[in-house]
Amino acid sequence: MDKQIVFEDEHIRAIYLKGSSDTLVLSFGDLITRAKGNSINAEKSLSKYEYSVIGIMPKQKSWFPAVSMLGVLAAIQPILAEFKRVVGYGGSMGGYAAIKYAKPFKMNRVVAMVPQYSINPEEVEDRRYTDFYDAETNGDMRIQAADISENCEYIIVYDPYFDLDREHYKKIQPLIPQLHTLHLPYTGHDAIAVLANSALLHDFIERPFDKTYFYQQIRAVKKNSKFYYRSVIAHLLGNHNEALGKILKTIDLQLDSTFFDASLKQTITRILLNNKRVDEQDLQKLGISINLPFEDKTQLLDSYGKVLVFNVITQKLESYDQKVIDVNGKYIIPLHVEHSGLATVEVKKQTYLICMNDRRVTKLFKQDDELSSDMNPLVIKKGSGFYSLAYKNVYMRCDESGNCLFESETVGEAEKFSIS
Repeated sequence: MDKQIVFEDEHIRAIYLKGSSDTLVLSFGDLITRAKGNSINAEKSLSKYEYSVIGIMPKQKSWFPAVSMLGVLAAIQPILAEFKRVVGYGGSMGGYAAIKYAKPFKMNRVVAMVPQYSINPEEVEDRRYTDFYDAETNGDMRIQAADISENCEYIIVYDPYFDLDREHYKKIQPLIPQLHTLHLPYTGHDAIAVLANSALLHDFIERPFDKTYFYQQIRAVKKNSKFYYRSVIAHLLGNHNEALGKILKTIDLQLDSTFFDASLKQTITRILLNNKRVDEQDLQKLGISINLPFEDKTQLLDSYGKVLVFNVITQKLESYDQKVIDVNGKYIIPLHVEHSGLATVEVKKQTYLICMNDRRVTKLFKQDDELSSDMNPLVIKKGSGFYSLAYKNVYMRCDESGNCLFESETVGEAEKFSIS
């Protein structure tokens, strides 16, 4: 299908994709799907049903300024006149625009995922986007009762447990008498990615609103969405750690190694190790690979009485209770320390140096291997009744959660380790 740019200024590019549908979809981009050539937000899903679409794509993080949107409106009047039904669709910044401009664009339905009410710091407590607010560009930008069309049906999807998005919803909800709300718990601001499904988008555009039906479809989509399980894991762990075990045992996940960022991967593995015996299948589902099968060794205790280990899952120094090591000794290896020298761990009678760089990336090297220029071995220093671990001139301590931090240039009580 042919596409053409029908409007462009410094803030917005509008692209028309002519299809065979009787419905025109106004698809608003967001911070991620900003204008790139002739690409349109949700284009793949919309094209599957041959919708006629105008992609209203932001070129900047400027939240669809009113002056630019009036320019879009004037430019597409001949196209709007061809259709009896117009549906606005967007998420986050795009969800805001779909609601804000439904009235002048004479939309019949708006589908807004996790929309904002405003990004003006004087109007919202949420500070995620307030750096993009410009008083001149975004003057009087909040969604107001005057923006709401009585001839338009509004659907908002959001996570009621996510405080930042809930604030915006609570400010929008009183303004729209005919608002339909669908909850997507424990997904945070990722509802757009979780519900990126062409059949569901088609229902949102065409099907008369039926809450029971839509929740059935949402549940079906969630079961097949890796984004959903990533969001659930990220938002529930810490308070509901049993949820991870249930997900791992009942859901057929097969994630790649880059699916979780390093911080979330470390949190997940710590919870796994502290709450259950870790097995290979669990780790494979999470896309976590094991480099080396380490063996159990002797113990060095931190200031909380936990054992200092090298974690082969996270490739980091950490500390754990002895009972955790007893059932997970394959993955968390206590350091063997007898005297001052380089920090090492042993693997099947092979000694490995523990090395780190200035970005705090930790790696193991065989003693006869060449070290890359950015890597330096960690040094163990024996003091009077204690040991310390140093990287260059900075000493390590472990916090109460078992995370090891190189922060102090002197050895205090927190930087002292003892042998059990």
